Parts: sequence; C-alpha cells; structure tokens
Amino acid sequence: MGKANEVSRRCFVASVLSTAAFAALPAGSVADPGMQKMRGNEMTTLTPYLLFDGSCHKAMEFYKSCFGGELTVTKVKDSPAKGSMPAVQQEKIINARLRSGTVDISASDWLMLERTPIRGNTVCLFLSGGTFEELKALFEKLSESAAVTDPLKDQFFGTYGALNDKFGVRWMFHANKKA
Repeated sequence: MGKANEVSRRCFVASVLSTAAFAALPAGSVADPGMQKMRGNEMTTLTPYLLFDGSCHKAMEFYKSCFGGELTVTKVKDSPAKGSMPAVQQEKIINARLRSGTVDISASDWLMLERTPIRGNTVCLFLSGGTFEELKALFEKLSESAAVTDPLKDQFFGTYGALNDKFGVRWMFHANKKA
C-alpha cells in the first residue's frame, strides 16, 4: 500500500471515529443549536474555520466558484479591530464566510504576528451524503490544481475520494452508492 493511501485511510478512520464521538455527545453540548442531525442522505452542516497566510480572499473566491452561494469578506481596515492592528495587517481578511446550501465555510488570514502558522493537513473537510453526481461535480471542481490522493471510486463503504486542493486544504468525499 502506498504512503498516500495509508495516510488517506488513517484520515478516513480518524474522521469516522471523531464523527462517532461527536454524535455521542448530549444534544445540549453542541455549540450550534441549528446543527442538523444525519438522516438518510442529508448532509450534516459543518462550519470549518480555515486560516490562510495572506491568501484568504483568493481561496474563498475559489471555493465560491466551486460551491456557488453568498460570500461575505471583511478586511481588518473595515472592522472594529482596525485601531488595534498594525498597518501591515489592515488589508488582510479578518473574517470571510461562504454560505451555499448546506455548505458553510468560515476563514481568515493569519493575524497573530507574534506566532507562526504551522502548515499541514490538520484540518480535513468531509463532504458526505447527497447524490453521486453532486459529489462527483464537487470533486472535479476542487480538483483544479489539486493533489488528488484518492480518485473518486467505489469502495466497500460507498463511493470515496480525497484530495489536497491548490491551497493545501484536505477534502474527503463520500456517497453511499454510485446510483
């Protein structure tokens, strides 16, 4: 088994275990009362928060081109934080949010000058449910300039694929059946 497949399978197992642990939490412990529970082929709404080193706006525009929806972007200079941030930070994004159907992504540029961001695949975004056609269309769009580690194909647990997009963000895809 190749190293990429081994890492991908570990990410999948970790995702399944963390999803199971999250599902076991009492309803009152969920931070967002609007969170949907998994029912059949519906998607669980998940709002990841992504940190970029100066490319937040470009990355979020790319995700908008893949998912559609409404993108709101706020620069530091247009926020209440402008007075407490140095001039070098004023053009950076303090908050961006993309909403499209059940996809909800939030992000910002790295704004802590005293700390160094650590690059890596510490965040994995898991898109599941829906139809195979929807999943395939998203996979193809996000594959633009990406490192596809697991091409979308049928597995024993359904259709699965994974990639690291052109911004270094890891995505996993899962549908129960192809047809």
